[in-house]
Amino acid sequence: MNDRPNNVRTLQRRYLLAGAAGALVTPLADAQTVPRAMRASPSQTLGPFYPRDASERPMETDADLLRVEGDRVLTKGVPIFLTGRLLDLRGNALTNAVVEIWQCDANAVYHHPAGGAEGERDPNFQGYGVARTDGAGGFYFRTIKPIAYPGRTPHIHVRVQGPGPLTFATQLYLADDPANRRDFLFSRLSAEERAALTLKLEPRSSAAPESTHELARATQLIARAELIVG
Repeated sequence: MNDRPNNVRTLQRRYLLAGAAGALVTPLADAQTVPRAMRASPSQTLGPFYPRDASERPMETDADLLRVEGDRVLTKGVPIFLTGRLLDLRGNALTNAVVEIWQCDANAVYHHPAGGAEGERDPNFQGYGVARTDGAGGFYFRTIKPIAYPGRTPHIHVRVQGPGPLTFATQLYLADDPANRRDFLFSRLSAEERAALTLKLEPRSSAAPESTHELARATQLIARAELIVG
């Protein structure tokens, strides 16, 4: 919303506190220990609006964050089909891992007690969802194209759990968004790290193999991501 204050300083403080409290911030793997062909995706803090327990999460937590009646999308924003792959440092698919995403709605409100004015929250946007990777390491969500939150460039948060003790968190960004250069997290990334966390957005085509997925229905764009963890 245009009349909402830019709270970048508050967000910076919250991100620092979240990191001090144990939010997942895993350093990039040492280049000497990683095969040259694969580099770990850069990790970033969970941030202050990660729903840590059931009381902070929506009633539904599946991979479909939109509300659609027939082909009519009730959720505000641009519907996108978010697809990605989860790989280890050798390029092997990581199967049966839990992938969580969360982001603000088209009114720049998170589904979180501290995430903005509850009265402005889009009731037709779930705000948080969970999926499991398939046999090829793939994960799929139906959500909206991220928008800027006051003090932040457009982004989608991601957290991975498993297989085994593996945990990882990062954020996905839009290529060439003008707010990127002013974002206090994105601006700290190198060019290579930025490329690794940039969503590849393109118009959804009925000819694309992904378009047959049930979560692709009623979306306008396809966003692709590849996360390499280890």
